[in-house]
Amino acid sequence: MSQPLIFSLIDKAVFDYELIKDGDKILIAASGGKDSTVLVEYFSNRIRRPDCNFSIEIVHIETEITKSINPCLSALFSKWNVEVKNVKVDVLGRLKMGHKMSCYWCSTQRRTELLNYAIKNGFNKIALGHHMDDMLETLLMNMLEKAELTTMPPLLEYEKYPVSIIRPLCYVQEATIVEHAQKSGYISETCTCEFVENGFRKQTRSRLEALTEGDPVKKEHLFKSLKNIDKNYLP
Repeated sequence: MSQPLIFSLIDKAVFDYELIKDGDKILIAASGGKDSTVLVEYFSNRIRRPDCNFSIEIVHIETEITKSINPCLSALFSKWNVEVKNVKVDVLGRLKMGHKMSCYWCSTQRRTELLNYAIKNGFNKIALGHHMDDMLETLLMNMLEKAELTTMPPLLEYEKYPVSIIRPLCYVQEATIVEHAQKSGYISETCTCEFVENGFRKQTRSRLEALTEGDPVKKEHLFKSLKNIDKNYLP
């Protein structure tokens, strides 16, 4: 039986960027959303292959303002023979006097806990569920706001920590994930936090759709252009 298209795209990203190597101990961040769930499904299948030579663990960072993993989704994980460990973080309690709560602060604290957990438990890689659309949106946001040609790389090797970040969904567009999630019956959850301030990202998402006319091929070309840079024709 052939595997889903989305798994083939992830396999290609893993091969092209050498995201998985022998002996890797990979921590998978599960938020409860469709993106990280497809990542969990992929790895739950990947570790059953005869040539599997790495190990995984799944962790969910729970805060006062984010939900725990939906019981139905936990049951689905169990069906895939994987379990999720909850790590609780007091995000609001860490907020300094006079500072405003924001998505950036929350995500920074959750990422810090992922790093701490990974280092403490001997993981050398953390797998995140950012897909191609996320990376292209970040590219446009950084260009417009920071005047930087930067985005989320498929492989980020920290200089200060013995841990790398991998993004195996870098070749997968959000529409592909939505279609796969619907067919697989994933629980769909989004952040409903009262502090959410993602207006600029939503605007950028609309700009990306307008720029590419919603054409997946044009999105692929935009992504590939990041690896096809001719400095002779840049300032």
